[in-house]
Amino acid sequence: MPTDQDLGRLQFTTLLYYLHCTNPDNGLVRDKTEPNAPASIAAIGMALATIPVVVERGVLIREFAAKITRSRLRYLLACPQGPERDSSGYKGFFYHFLDVETGRRVWQCELSTIDSAFLFAGALTVATYFDGDTADEMEIRQLAMALYERADWNWACDGGATLTHGWRPESGFIPYRWRGYDEGLLLYIIGLGSPTHPLPPETYAAYTESYEWRNIYGRELLYSGPLFTHQLSHMWIDFRGIRDVFMRQHDTDYFENSRHATYVQQEYAIRNPMNFAGYGEHCWGFTACDGPGWGKRTIDGVDREFFDYIARGAPFGPDDGTVAPWVVVASLPFAPEIVVPTVGNFARMNLGMSRLYGFKPSFNQTYSMEASPTGWWVSPYHFGIDQGPVVLMIENYRTGLLWNIMRKCKPIVTGLRRAGFSGGWL
Repeated sequence: MPTDQDLGRLQFTTLLYYLHCTNPDNGLVRDKTEPNAPASIAAIGMALATIPVVVERGVLIREFAAKITRSRLRYLLACPQGPERDSSGYKGFFYHFLDVETGRRVWQCELSTIDSAFLFAGALTVATYFDGDTADEMEIRQLAMALYERADWNWACDGGATLTHGWRPESGFIPYRWRGYDEGLLLYIIGLGSPTHPLPPETYAAYTESYEWRNIYGRELLYSGPLFTHQLSHMWIDFRGIRDVFMRQHDTDYFENSRHATYVQQEYAIRNPMNFAGYGEHCWGFTACDGPGWGKRTIDGVDREFFDYIARGAPFGPDDGTVAPWVVVASLPFAPEIVVPTVGNFARMNLGMSRLYGFKPSFNQTYSMEASPTGWWVSPYHFGIDQGPVVLMIENYRTGLLWNIMRKCKPIVTGLRRAGFSGGWL
């Protein structure tokens, strides 16, 4: 069974991604370890959020961590904003992927509301954490709030009741909206808390009206298939004991809901309805992750279909036998009694727990590969948005650090209250 020391080692080696894969000239963080990968705006937000962990765990002294943070925020705030196709963002939001050298849009990617929200969450983290009266820490607060406050949340609704997924200069707003339970919970809370362009409270009601309450394996819960959707908002917000209208009606909270979702994932693996290799009590974790690639194979007389990067989920799929260790670790605060033994099993599977960047992000024991050291497919890359949940949720499990910081963050508290949350620490 992994000890607290083992978890600390995993946290540290996972954290190194944000030190090794960051351009020191501008603070932009690569999306993944693939050579020439662009920067991911969400990964930059998660890197910012890990700064308090870096300081409190003694990886960097506070003064130098503050300087790194200040430089990154200065660069982001100075990145060109406008309707031009090669800018860094528009209306205060950022494009999903940026050139790691120039900070400008790549791949005709979308202006992403959710990825921008992760950036703003990271900015709010450092703005709250660096509360000293030194010149660097005061500037961090000013820069971070300027970055957050210029986002025009009402523009991002495009005249509708809910937030759009994003926008492209070539074609306008993306036709998809944030409705129903997912990581968009954080998006609305951050938008509601804005002191400059806040979302009206009715947008949150429109987001929650399409929630799906289900009974799965005898557990009553608010359903969302991929496990990450039950975790990413919780990296910053301690939902224990605080409830919105929906959760009051069901006499529970989002933290307890994530606990149920974690158990559903384990139970699905135990039942293993599609008979994938390896699944069981200590091998589960279905989420958005890398996969073996699009294609079909006949294995032991069964026709199998495999996917590339896709949002896998349980118990209703999609599922191709791919498991993501990082998403199991990110459920540590919710259900340590099943997470810790599962982490122990992964540690024995040659998946890199104690090596640079920690666990490989995903693997598939059904998809055999002779050239692989394990004999089956393992993701060749690490991803910036997979590293943050491991670092932050281990820390929340050990000390509650991020939760305690964000309890003092005025925009987060304001956003929660405008969304109708009450009770508990709030």
